Amino acid sequence: MIQAIDRAARVLTSLQGARHLGIAELAAALELPPSTVHGIVKSLQGHGLVAKEPNGNRYMLGPALLKLSNVYLDTLDVRARSLRWTAELARRTGLATRLGVELFDEVIIIHHDERPDGTEQMPETGLSIPAHASALGKVLLAYDGALAETVLGDGELRALTGDTVTSAKALTRQFAQIRERGLAEELDEAVLGEASVAAPIADRSGAVVAALSVVLPSSDWPAADAVQNALRETARNISRELGATRWPPLQSGE
Repeated sequence: MIQAIDRAARVLTSLQGARHLGIAELAAALELPPSTVHGIVKSLQGHGLVAKEPNGNRYMLGPALLKLSNVYLDTLDVRARSLRWTAELARRTGLATRLGVELFDEVIIIHHDERPDGTEQMPETGLSIPAHASALGKVLLAYDGALAETVLGDGELRALTGDTVTSAKALTRQFAQIRERGLAEELDEAVLGEASVAAPIADRSGAVVAALSVVLPSSDWPAADAVQNALRETARNISRELGATRWPPLQSGE
């Protein structure tokens, strides 16, 4: 790997999640001299990939990344083929929907349909969620052994709430049932007061390429059978659009 690119990528990774960091903090996180980090940051800033706080000395992700992310999203066939189906799922269930794909050890939301109740809601497209603490991520982990090994390899996982499953062994025990039901669940594991159910989306090769979820308040848990059935039906229809001949799909390698 080219060293300069690797270091630039590490700077951007350190700033993800709306983090604002100074040169000294970035240098400590990357274990590099501050002068080296300063040069990398200034170069990234020149391309709009990093921005400096208007009245401070900290840096954050820049606006050029938004443009690049939109280009990336527009190239995803699964997103293009899912839009009408996810909109209909939100209408049928009255719930928000998320479409997510793997992003290193996280899940990036590539499309979000807001609850169709007219309330003000935060757009979620482009946000990332730790795979182990989300229904979307559990689906992807259950069907991809290589991803599961990467995410769960250390044995202990980061807690986002008091209900996050932090034991790799405990999480792994959920995978067989997820594949059998075609559904994964999480309750208060990423955000207190929020629950979700997710289903796999496969392509023509049979590989799971994305996951689709509905999001509901924890107070409405568990999700009604009608909601779960609508989610399964939608995931199956999107998979057929992508050329899949089987749903639920088989695990990678089966």
